[in-house]
Amino acid sequence: MSEKTLTRMDLSECVFREVGLSRNESAQLVESVLTSMSDALVAGETVKISSFGTFSVRAKAARVGRNPKTGEEVPIHPRRVLTFRPSHLMKDRVAAGNKK
Repeated sequence: MSEKTLTRMDLSECVFREVGLSRNESAQLVESVLTSMSDALVAGETVKISSFGTFSVRAKAARVGRNPKTGEEVPIHPRRVLTFRPSHLMKDRVAAGNKK
């Protein structure tokens, strides 16, 4: 498996090459899309990208956890967590990449 990480800069460079916008406009477009997605998730909305997957926020209840080192019980406060469910198409593409 490769150790490469796709960054915002990589995304804006891809937009620059594929769409033909300037590098500045491409970076602004990528930033705008990511900001819109973040704002929707913070507001509790679901972000669904067809053929890619669904991002959603899930509420987790308070519970008692345990420190594995000491065995001491520790309260875990309620919180919201971000989840991602890949689409079937994305799962199939990733699985096909494993077959080499």
